[in-house]
Amino acid sequence: QVQLVESGGGLVQPGGSLRLSCAASGMIFSINAMGWYRQAPGKQRELVARITSGGSTNYADFVKGRFTISRDNAKNTVYLQMNSLKPEDTAVYYCNADITTRLPHVADDYWGRGTQVTVSS
Repeated sequence: QVQLVESGGGLVQPGGSLRLSCAASGMIFSINAMGWYRQAPGKQRELVARITSGGSTNYADFVKGRFTISRDNAKNTVYLQMNSLKPEDTAVYYCNADITTRLPHVADDYWGRGTQVTVSS
């Protein structure tokens, strides 16, 4: 009924850049906050960045100044521009969104399946 599909992951050298995209589709009435989380092997999933429907953003300290989150409300899409990537940024990156579905109007939390980002020389 609602799907989040990520794209843009891959292998990049340290210092390089990647841009992740996540498109929401399905029986969507409205999308509130959208965000990116990541999970490295053996670690818990952690917040990377989040953006409200009005464009307010918040970032984890470890990505401030390097990553930028943005969204296109007309396309129900959220982006994550990642610059100055480090090996410790290697993880599966997950898209998350607070979505209210069409009738019935039910608000819920949705996740994508994740996209692998590997930073290595």
